[in-house]
Amino acid sequence: MTIQIGDRIPDATLTTMTPDGPKPVTTAELFGGKTVALFAVPGAFTPTCSARHLPGYVDHRADLAGKGVDTVACVSVNDAFVMGAWAKDNELNGADDIVMLADGNGDFTRAVGLSLDAKGFGMGERSQRYSMLVKDGVVDQLNIEQGGEFKVSSAEHLLAQL
Repeated sequence: MTIQIGDRIPDATLTTMTPDGPKPVTTAELFGGKTVALFAVPGAFTPTCSARHLPGYVDHRADLAGKGVDTVACVSVNDAFVMGAWAKDNELNGADDIVMLADGNGDFTRAVGLSLDAKGFGMGERSQRYSMLVKDGVVDQLNIEQGGEFKVSSAEHLLAQL
């Protein structure tokens, strides 16, 4: 079942890349007591994700902060090394910028009910493209894209909801 507005984020462990290597981060740590703009992409380095989705959040990070967002985070069903390389390629600097979260086995993605079967594209199980605003662990806004679209999960759309 897909997570809904008003639902609590499930307990899960994601991974972020640090200078010392991969570091686990729990959803309780990430979302507890904070307002978080979370967006999900089907894959790091993929065309729409790299050309439009991530850059929009990079461009609007300060605007989101000005509207009360403490953390902007990107999650993908990729490993921490790939997410770390994507962050480096986009000159991101960790928590002060955008937190890049690896959901390597797709556990978080399945727990929120937003997995995508991309086997037809040779990508296996991935995440649907979406954005959500989470306040102290509870979903306040949820924007799920229709297949192949990029509209409602954009930084601009989420910013307009604040």
